[in-house]
Amino acid sequence: MIMRIDPQKLLSSCVEAFCVGVAFAVGAAIVVSVLFGLLAFFAGDAEAAEVQIPRAALQHRATLIREARAAWGLNAPVSIFAAQIHTESWWRNDTVSAANAQGLAQFIPSTAKWLPTVAPEVGRPQPFNPAWSLRACVVYDKYLWDRMSAMSAGKSLAPCDRMAFALSAYNGGAGWVDRDRNLAAKKGLDPDRYFGSVETVNAGRRASAIRENRRYVAYIFERQTAYVRAGWGPGVSCAEQDPFLAMGRPRLRGHLRCGRLARARRRD
Repeated sequence: MIMRIDPQKLLSSCVEAFCVGVAFAVGAAIVVSVLFGLLAFFAGDAEAAEVQIPRAALQHRATLIREARAAWGLNAPVSIFAAQIHTESWWRNDTVSAANAQGLAQFIPSTAKWLPTVAPEVGRPQPFNPAWSLRACVVYDKYLWDRMSAMSAGKSLAPCDRMAFALSAYNGGAGWVDRDRNLAAKKGLDPDRYFGSVETVNAGRRASAIRENRRYVAYIFERQTAYVRAGWGPGVSCAEQDPFLAMGRPRLRGHLRCGRLARARRRD
């Protein structure tokens, strides 16, 4: 007996099978994406959980909040400054680096002496006075923040990039930030974007200096999350750029997660 095959039914079955296959593939892709997203989210939470706020920080919390709001306004990103002090000195007021950077905010004497000439409100240099050190830190950050602007016409810097550039300048000097951004532009990279762009170039610093500088910025953006969760105040989010930067968690690309960075503050 010869069975007759209805071409129309055969075509319909093939189309149906194809659609089922496509739907399965799309569904599988969505599931995989969700799983990776969850893994990234929980990995980020685990990283944040590793950051412990030093007990010594608590005695300086009110002072930092007051000084940050005085310099930046009521919405001051206090948590980024707290993470900065955390990274600079581990909240140890007696810290002195090999470069003679001193106190909570790690100012070298020459910069501590220079800062009041451009920001008289910081007062007479007293790097081992916690109140002066915290005031000088947030005021100098604001000075550097105000100096950072977009290189592309008609464009403004995203807060994430602007803060990253300011922190990079605090650690290594504004002049180096300018040179790195110019080099990034020459290489066809975005000079107005720090993470994944300007952070990848080196305009001439020693390998150890550029490595420390990049780690410095990454440490601060990672550590701020602990302070945000502890209720210190707002931080600086990079979520609009990269989901891995949400809540201030940049990809550290193998950066060390411990130790103290206590280096000289440079101005140029």
